[in-house]
Amino acid sequence: MISENISLRKFNTFGIDVNARYFSTFSDEATLVTALDEKRGVAGGKLMPTLILGGGSNILLTKDFNGLVLKNEVQGINIIHEDTTHVYLRAGAGVNWHSLVLHAISHNLAGMENLSLIPGNTGASPMQNIGAYGVEIKDIFQGLTAYHLADKKLVSFSNNDCEFGYRESVFKRKLKDQFVILDVTFRLNKNPEYNISYGAIEQELEAMGIETLSIQAISQAVINIRQSKLPNPTEIGNAGSFFKNPEITKLQFDQLREHHPGIVGYQLPHEKIKLAAGWLIEQAGWKGYRRGDAGCHARQALVLVNHGNATGKDIYTLSTEIIASVKGKFGVTLQREVNII
Repeated sequence: MISENISLRKFNTFGIDVNARYFSTFSDEATLVTALDEKRGVAGGKLMPTLILGGGSNILLTKDFNGLVLKNEVQGINIIHEDTTHVYLRAGAGVNWHSLVLHAISHNLAGMENLSLIPGNTGASPMQNIGAYGVEIKDIFQGLTAYHLADKKLVSFSNNDCEFGYRESVFKRKLKDQFVILDVTFRLNKNPEYNISYGAIEQELEAMGIETLSIQAISQAVINIRQSKLPNPTEIGNAGSFFKNPEITKLQFDQLREHHPGIVGYQLPHEKIKLAAGWLIEQAGWKGYRRGDAGCHARQALVLVNHGNATGKDIYTLSTEIIASVKGKFGVTLQREVNII
């Protein structure tokens, strides 16, 4: 059933109050097609502007959406294949991401534990190539099924097809807004390969008194760290990390370090350094900043927040000012990780 003039406030973690001209949910390919075909009839056979919502955790809505908003509620978690070393786990795109991670951990399937407590739904994970603490979706991704909006058919995508990059995929570039992801399959390990070298995981495991390493312990360590640093969207509107960590050359990094000895950077292949965007923003004076109800979080400068009734334009304007400020101080251009609608 398609509703009209529906507020999207409760469907985005920023809590931005904008309206959708038309709104519906879908739970499988058939209900998706039904909704699309109904609106094609209204639009004279053409596909009207369409926005697919998952968990709403990585978007900033800046205006009313004069088209069709469809919330992806495709469920199901199933093992579709296994061999001597791997289990292939398929999940509906509408499955909550953290619930999927906990499901895998409860079945002793390794590979997702470093990605615990990332907000959002499973369908967005390959779109964003979500990552945390040294692991990205591309490391465990096997394939996905998506519906092509214009051609009205299902298409399968392999790891290579997705063209994964840092918080990027083909779905954010040349195939943007062309597909609806219905399910995602992950290749998980029967025998864990622990990754605890990134960030504060080792220190947190030590603080927890963990003597025998396990995927359960790593997951809990990641949860503890994230809860200590990042605000809960149910308590204050936010979309997690608003900006990507910029990558620069080692030469640029060495030059910056001469003027800013405390600059935080992580070595990448090919003489590249990944800078901590949160550090740059904090040094530029934005941590804890607030203008009206739009602000920069007091504990983590990488997170922009809605203190109550900020508009999407308020948040976007603040992000633009932060980008200009960091560029002026460090000569580094931040890029938004959050999708602007």
